[in-house]
Amino acid sequence: MINISSIIEISGTVAFAISGAFSAMQKRMDIFGVIIMGFVTAIGGGTIRDILIGDTPVSWMRDYKLPLIILGTVIAAILFKKYIKTFKVTLFLFDALGLGLFTIIGIQKGVSIGLNPGICIALGTITGCFGGVVRDILLNHIPLIFHREIYATACIFGGMLYFLLVGYLDINIVKVIAITVICSVRIIAVKFKLTLPKLYV
Repeated sequence: MINISSIIEISGTVAFAISGAFSAMQKRMDIFGVIIMGFVTAIGGGTIRDILIGDTPVSWMRDYKLPLIILGTVIAAILFKKYIKTFKVTLFLFDALGLGLFTIIGIQKGVSIGLNPGICIALGTITGCFGGVVRDILLNHIPLIFHREIYATACIFGGMLYFLLVGYLDINIVKVIAITVICSVRIIAVKFKLTLPKLYV
């Protein structure tokens, strides 16, 4: 039987590892820097989530397969970077995909230990966003979550939809819908330049 949760986790890990690796290559980092950025982006949000809920050692330390998947993904990204013509678009799409996948992973983690929906959505947002936050800080960028782009808002919206639907549909269908909505909100917001209001002093 196919384990949807495992597929989501592996897919999210691959998506964010590629996102981190591409970001590092855009900054012309050496191979060690590219590998580190792939790891940081893929495990950063999950590490913070696990520490917050006291689930230690954190997940990637207990499952050797995840670091191997990240390493293999980053190496593949390095080897095939010449064949990726729309570099910036590809980076964005993988980042949007990772955002949706990891948000659901975080929500599921909160549900599994009996936390209330609001905290589960917060954990999902942390899982989805904070790998990218750490990546952007290391690359000397303003993290998207703190910028004007719709990023964390997409996670929150998808998380709310998850809990609205979970009592009416099969859980696997709910996961797919929530992931699709988070990715779509992120992509549509960027395509049509939708932003949150700016605050000035």
